[in-house]
Amino acid sequence: MSEQSPAILVLEDGRVFEGEAYGAVGETVGEAVFCTGMTGYQETLTDPSYHRQVVVMTAPHIGNTGVNALDMESQRIWAAGFVVRDPAIRPSNWRSQGDLQTSLTEHGVVGISGVDTRALTLHIRDRGAMRAGIFSGQLALESVQSLLARVHAAPQMAGAALAAEVSTQQEYVVEPVGEHRFTVAALDLGIKGSTPALMAEQGIRVHVLPAATTFERVRELAPDGLFFSNGPGDPATADSEIDLLRQALEARLPFFGICFGNQLLGRALGLDTYKLPFGHRGMNQPVLDRATGKVAVTSHNHGFAIAWPGGDTTQAVDSAYGSVRVSHVALNDDVVEGIACSDIPAFSVQYHPEAAAGPHDASDLFDRFADLMQSASHEQPSHEGEEGDHA
Repeated sequence: MSEQSPAILVLEDGRVFEGEAYGAVGETVGEAVFCTGMTGYQETLTDPSYHRQVVVMTAPHIGNTGVNALDMESQRIWAAGFVVRDPAIRPSNWRSQGDLQTSLTEHGVVGISGVDTRALTLHIRDRGAMRAGIFSGQLALESVQSLLARVHAAPQMAGAALAAEVSTQQEYVVEPVGEHRFTVAALDLGIKGSTPALMAEQGIRVHVLPAATTFERVRELAPDGLFFSNGPGDPATADSEIDLLRQALEARLPFFGICFGNQLLGRALGLDTYKLPFGHRGMNQPVLDRATGKVAVTSHNHGFAIAWPGGDTTQAVDSAYGSVRVSHVALNDDVVEGIACSDIPAFSVQYHPEAAAGPHDASDLFDRFADLMQSASHEQPSHEGEEGDHA
């Protein structure tokens, strides 16, 4: 490996880690978070939910499988920065189409290698997620106090409205695979490419819509269901998206939400959200489905969660739309990982049933969404103007 430029990682609380530049040389500032996935670094980097975050990989050896076009979850790398311990000298995988360091450089992502990521992860776990800056090249030679001032000048994640920054600007359609069964309006809050692809496999035509879409536009599409995707930022800032969702709930339009979409369903129902100390990020998080008793190993990326009234997640609560219950909980810390409405067709999960490098324990949630729309189609008259080709 060629000689690398010096790099320095400066945390908001003043702790410093020295290493070498990995990827682009320069500076970046964002919220430092750790990801516990043993694999899937490309899915992580290209997930829009990591916008404005400096991702610390806990697995020590990164880059060994290279990069390829199929594992891209979006058209670019969204992570603000990347921290690894031991980068691969060269990729070795039959699917590899390039090496990770070159990809980071091409996308302008500033990273650092040679860092004791175990110590860094423990520090974040104990002190909480915080802002951090990576500085390489000549910037790495500046005083720590000067670099720390740059970190402190960066915005906090709490209160950040970021969905519009990662959302599509133009509507587009993903056609169903095989017979067309349903039509879904999917609000892109940071959607990943595999999400509409998995719906398409269910015979769903997916209209992917910008985050600022109104309910009037959704109604024009005459969809069988509404979907809210994952995405970055603080759910407390998503006023227009919550307003759209409330109108959909009042219209009894079947709803499914993932991650950010789960938090927005909670807020639409009148529940609060809060920022987790260090969040859940990785592909090895155990979640209990209370309806089936099944434990799934799932992919997570969230720094916020739903606050359950009274703290007892075994008890249902009332909302303006009827009874709501906790459907899924994280087994590591009892965080709410899914909610379901009893009186309207709406449910959501906090984790990601799609886009994981593995395992795929939770992929059946798209089946549940299809079943929900199927049930609703028997309860309500057909939408005007439909083509009549629903199952």
